[in-house]
Amino acid sequence: MRALVVAFVSLVAVLLAPLSLAAALAQQATPFATACAATPAAAPAFPLTVTDDAGRAVTFAQPPQRIVSIAPSNTEILFALGLGDRIVGLDAFPNYPPETADKPRVGDYLEPDLEAVAAADPDLILATEFHVDTVLPEFETLGFPAVVLEPANLDEVFASIIQVGAIAGEPARAEALVCALQARVDAIEAAVAGAPRTSVFVELDPSLYTVGPGTFIADVIDRAGGANIAADAAEPWPQLSAEAVVGANPDVILLTDEGGGVTPEQAAARPGWESIAAVEQGRVVAIDPDLIARPGPRVVDGLEAVAAALHPDRFPQAGS
Repeated sequence: MRALVVAFVSLVAVLLAPLSLAAALAQQATPFATACAATPAAAPAFPLTVTDDAGRAVTFAQPPQRIVSIAPSNTEILFALGLGDRIVGLDAFPNYPPETADKPRVGDYLEPDLEAVAAADPDLILATEFHVDTVLPEFETLGFPAVVLEPANLDEVFASIIQVGAIAGEPARAEALVCALQARVDAIEAAVAGAPRTSVFVELDPSLYTVGPGTFIADVIDRAGGANIAADAAEPWPQLSAEAVVGANPDVILLTDEGGGVTPEQAAARPGWESIAAVEQGRVVAIDPDLIARPGPRVVDGLEAVAAALHPDRFPQAGS
């Protein structure tokens, strides 16, 4: 698992970036309808114009062949679609799949190196909402088309995959991937159906930032049969006090900061936490932050891990 500086910076930078624009424009995204049917999706006609998650219309004369991704989640989408050979630049954070190690780096997620991006000569840059007011204007000035992906739930993650597949001229690959992922989601939801919801606190970092409403991680918790103790927070990524966590008395605590040195044993030993149900029952569970903090294909792996932690009786194979 990554060191705290990477895990925390990527989590906070990606998760605490302003989300209002994406939420307001979510319904404006290009509607790439997906049906898991026997007939593969037809290749889109080019020129192709799409509307991204920032409400920007972007036109492609042909499928891009030189792609720069400046967010780990977008990078994972590209590789899952079999487009790794088209990647000519990545930000510093991607560590999955292993093939990312062989790709040139174009600076930090927070501050991409514009000269390195320009030298890569991309015909597509995959960005996030964080970049809309920072580097996107400069990319546009340089004439590099950029698409913003900022999914707020699993359905929008799948829509992002479909959109990238269409832009790349590979809609059938995208449809097959989404259908396979959706089948896994359906199986999880069926497994937890009817089970009492398990209250849960998701610890994003040692200062007790957590998951609030309207986020894709909140959607994961809900689909996994959980009841988020911060569901009524006034913001999507609130910081709770230790007293608030103790008062909420969650049945399960999910740690995404074990890579920064916070183990389940250390969390359980915090003053006053011995009375929390999760601590009393030994249900403080470390989870790979990349699986739930990156809105890409592996978020379904995260969903499976969260569901198994919340409802181990429904997923006995997960503990074997």
